[in-house]
Amino acid sequence: MFRLLTLVLVCLPLLPQTQPAAQQAAPAPAQQPEPSVVIRSTTQEVIVPVTVTDLKGKFVSNLKKEDFRIFDEGKQQRITYFSHEGKQSIVVGFLVDLSSASRIHWDKYQDMIKELVFQLLPEDDARYSGYLITYNDNAELAVNTTHDSGKIATAIDRVKPAGGSAMHDAIYRACMDRSLVKGEPYEPRRIIVVIGDGHDNASKHSLDEVLELSQRNMVTIYAISTQSFGFNNENQDVLERITHDTGGHVEYPLNRLYQDVSGYLSTPRDMGNYVYEGGTGGYAAQIAAGITRAVEGVVGDIGMQYILRYVPDVDDIKSKVIRKIRVDVPDLPAGININARKFYYPNPVPLAPLTGPGSK
Repeated sequence: MFRLLTLVLVCLPLLPQTQPAAQQAAPAPAQQPEPSVVIRSTTQEVIVPVTVTDLKGKFVSNLKKEDFRIFDEGKQQRITYFSHEGKQSIVVGFLVDLSSASRIHWDKYQDMIKELVFQLLPEDDARYSGYLITYNDNAELAVNTTHDSGKIATAIDRVKPAGGSAMHDAIYRACMDRSLVKGEPYEPRRIIVVIGDGHDNASKHSLDEVLELSQRNMVTIYAISTQSFGFNNENQDVLERITHDTGGHVEYPLNRLYQDVSGYLSTPRDMGNYVYEGGTGGYAAQIAAGITRAVEGVVGDIGMQYILRYVPDVDDIKSKVIRKIRVDVPDLPAGININARKFYYPNPVPLAPLTGPGSK
């Protein structure tokens, strides 16, 4: 009997796409994070965070439930849950690139990451939790899930870039190897912010694997690119893909900064990589402004999202491995941008049980 029970527990998925209806509206308690137990159910509810912006990139924040339409494989669905609260409970994973490519502007990245942490994890507010994963040749859970933003900021001060890049493994650990907060992924919602250039040369897991894992775990991924002005980033499409498919977006704080600064020196020099001589004064101000805009772009998007849920009303939900989602706001003028997750996996698959600190 003991061996049978052990086998059953190991085969249970860690974070399936579904959750019992009775648990859907349970608020996150004001207590320390703990490993969660999720029970398989035949009742499915899909969570769809949505951001709406106008032609100038400003958030459209006055929409109501009846303004939205959700389509599952082309069939309109009934929205069962709608929220647009300014302070939504979230658990945020900060995934920080510590590869050699981050060395050029590391001091500026450190300040940016800490500002992002303090804004997304307000002090003494149990609705917000976060954790830190750093990655170079390996992905390390540097700070497990906590309400204390100071712990994460202190850890950021202590690290230095060197080595390769295992971004895929960092995303895998964010989904599989940390302490969970009771109520995930509904309240609090799961967010990942990748601070890196998208390059990967050291991971054991593939991009397709971790992207599917993120989708199954209902994670929304954002990215702040560390690509510097003057660089060609062959991995830009990677950041665009992982954010676009999960309902987030990429910010580019250090790209195209100097085009309006008089006297910019466009001569490359060699510091292990080709960079452009940026100078001081106006250049430093451009960098600071770009970083500020990037932080505001991520924080604003997360805070201004509409949260929609629906129970799929379809003939045979398991007939497709991936089901496409489309969100529409019919009464808005042309050119309005609606950003939401593009698909979901209706069939949970068994995953390995939690093996890291969250399992203890």
